[in-house]
Amino acid sequence: MKNLTLLLLSIGLGCTAQQKTTGKLVALDDAFYDYISKDAKIEVLAKDFIWSEGPVWVKEGEFLLFSDAPQNTIFKWDEKEGLTQFLEPSGYTGILPYSKEPGSNGLIINNNGELVACEHGDRRISRMPLSFGGKVTVADKWKGKRFNSPNDIVQTSKSIYYFTDPPYGLPEQENSKTREIDAFGVFKVDNEGKVDMVVGNLSRPNGLALSPDEKILYVNQSDGNAPYIMAYNIQDDGSLDEGTIFFDATELRKEGLVGSLDGLKVAKDGTIFSTGPGGVLIITSEGKLLGRIETGQRTANCAWGDDGSTLYMTAHEFLIRIKTKTTGTGF
Repeated sequence: MKNLTLLLLSIGLGCTAQQKTTGKLVALDDAFYDYISKDAKIEVLAKDFIWSEGPVWVKEGEFLLFSDAPQNTIFKWDEKEGLTQFLEPSGYTGILPYSKEPGSNGLIINNNGELVACEHGDRRISRMPLSFGGKVTVADKWKGKRFNSPNDIVQTSKSIYYFTDPPYGLPEQENSKTREIDAFGVFKVDNEGKVDMVVGNLSRPNGLALSPDEKILYVNQSDGNAPYIMAYNIQDDGSLDEGTIFFDATELRKEGLVGSLDGLKVAKDGTIFSTGPGGVLIITSEGKLLGRIETGQRTANCAWGDDGSTLYMTAHEFLIRIKTKTTGTGF
């Protein structure tokens, strides 16, 4: 792991009287400015990570948690203290070396106020109280077979979890000899802990998010040959229909924009904020691309924070944020 003292020092030097900013706004439709002010700035809050991921806002303490999977660490950031180390190891407790990304990835706060983590190295979903106590396994197997490397997760108001399981955290990824499940699936965990594969035909399922009414599950596919946001109708029993392509990022990749469809979040009006080629894409609930928050980095994920109108983004070595004119779900 990088030396945290040097990391904090480098961040402190960058945060002088004037906040450091990066990137730019690219509007493809005037409606883009209904969501982002023309003069909004992309602020750099911290840097020097290996691959920042999985941000989640903790309302009770007013702070952000996010993963650095290569460092096997969860970091904490708040306005008063800046950056601190929150948890290490975050996703792998075995004998090193394991893989390039052994730590946690996607994080959420569940309906009970616990931190839920997708753990690459330990190949499970865990939950942990933020006030005291250790981790408890939510799920680590399907039909007796270990997951590949759980990547991102959501929970419904009925406490059902959905999560993705691509190969990114495995040694040698899809060629790993330790693989036990052939598919890279989307899984559901019900209130009794029963695990079902609800999608089994995607090549690289990654980030996922619920529509505001929880009738649709959006799933990002970070496959350069099939860069789609998929939309699945959620059935009464929690299963999903066959799904449709909601948004196709092929043309953006052809333009040479850097990045893959990775993490995504949804605003209260159903507008999607998805990481992808060029940064964070703003897409209407009808699938129209309005523009992008161009971060200048491969951007992994994003999360609503503060009062719900700030978008925090994890972009390669950076933690950044931007004020929006909308509010995210959950606020």
